[in-house]
This record gives sequence, structure tokens and C-alpha cells, in this order.
Amino acid sequence: MKSELPPVPDALPAPVTDSHCHLDVAEAYSGLDPAEALERAAAVGITRIVQVGCDLPSSRWALEAAQRWPSVVATVALHPNDAARAGDDLPAQLDELAAMVAEHAPGRRLRGVGETGLDHFRTPDAEGRQRQRESFAAHIRLAREHDLTLVIHDRDAHDDVLDVLDAEGGVERVVMHCFSGDADFARRCLDRGAWLSFPGTVTFKPNQHLRDALALTPLDRLLTETDAPFLTPVPHRGHPNASFLVPLTVRFLAEQRGMELEPLCAALHDNASAAFGGSW
Repeated sequence: MKSELPPVPDALPAPVTDSHCHLDVAEAYSGLDPAEALERAAAVGITRIVQVGCDLPSSRWALEAAQRWPSVVATVALHPNDAARAGDDLPAQLDELAAMVAEHAPGRRLRGVGETGLDHFRTPDAEGRQRQRESFAAHIRLAREHDLTLVIHDRDAHDDVLDVLDAEGGVERVVMHCFSGDADFARRCLDRGAWLSFPGTVTFKPNQHLRDALALTPLDRLLTETDAPFLTPVPHRGHPNASFLVPLTVRFLAEQRGMELEPLCAALHDNASAAFGGSW
């Protein structure tokens, strides 16, 4: 990844939410201070951000960020690859995560459990995948117990993700982070009431399957995100991503769906409120 940030694009005509961001990781990659990242985002219409935890330290950071900045809410989790690496320490880490959720769930700054799920790309071994499944199941139960949104990471594991979700009985609100499937998988997720979140990858030329999935996604089930500092949209692929680049993806979504920009922005804003349990 190149180190320099892309230029700031034109502002959107109405507010939009970045539904999945890692402000802490972005600072490490590009040197962009989180406070400045939020200011740059707000200047182009990205007025709210979901800061996502991937392990215990980053989950604590997400909660602190949500307390510090009104435009930020938090999710907390053990990323599936972190769960696979945890080994015999996984139960203790899951217990600590559950205690963290129990402490913060009564407030309005913690909105979700995730990113959790399965990753067959970076965890090819059977033992690691079994730990991922155990962790994913525990996250599903935690989200349901505390009425939090479940944010799912799914990489090369479509069928298994739905198998675990179905076996555990699901939760009321599910977001498919960085949706990576085709139209058929999109239908299966939508049948389960999920929101599908499209990052900059939808703008990549080879990813026609994502654009096919986008085409059939109902407007009220559509989200967008950065996964910053990753997955930077065209024409800046290869540079660090940041929430201020969401307008590039939103304009692409509008073009693909044949929509005017302002009603799409309004829908994305409202969908983020619905998906994450209300306005902030």
C-alpha cells in the first residue's frame, strides 16, 4: 500500500454514514490523526462513523473513541483470524469480551458485536477454522443477548457463515460487512434480513459479481463503508483509504443503480440508523 492519502473529493449533497471503519489502524498506516480524519469526513458529508473492533485492545479503543466523538459509535469483537490465532486462550478472551459488552451495552455508544465471522482465506487449517466457528457462535449469542447488531466478516466462507448463523438462530440486526458474494449469495443474505455493505471493492473492474449483487439489493438494505485504511475505491486503489473518500463509492453506487445522488444519500443515512439501532 502506498503511504500518501488521496485528494479530498467533492462533497455529497446530504449526509452519509461510513458503516465500517478502523480509525486506529488508519492512523498507523497513513499517519492520519483520528480527529482530523473525522473533520475531513464531515467536510464532505460523511457525518457518522462506525468504529470497529477486531481484538480486545482495538475494541477498547473503539469504545473510547465513541465516548470521545459524538459522530462515532463502536462495535467490539475478536476478528475471526484473531480467534484462530488465540489457541487455548480463546475462551478467556471471549469471556473478557463478554464482560466488556455487559459493561457498555446499556449505553448508546456501543452498537454492535463484530467484526466476527469466518475467514477461510487467511485461516486454511481445520483447527483454526474450528476456533473461528466457536468464536463466531459466541459472538452471535452475545449480540442476541444484548440486542446489538451483528457485523459479519465473511471471506471465502459464504456457506459456512450462513450455516453457523442459522444454527445459532440469528439475531435481529445483521450487517454483511464488505459484501463479497455474488447475486445468489446476496439473495440468501437478504432472505435472512441482512443489510449488505459495499466498500470500494465494488468499483474494481474485475468485480462484476459485486455489481450484480448490488443491482438486486433493495434500497432499504444497502449500506456503504470504507473498511479504512483498506479497500480504497477507484481511482485511488492502492492508496490508504479514509472516510472522506466515501463520496467516491457513493457516486459509483448512484451511477450503477441509476439514481440521483441525494435520495441515495438519504437512504444510506437512514439505513445506517436502522442497521445500528438508531441515530447518533
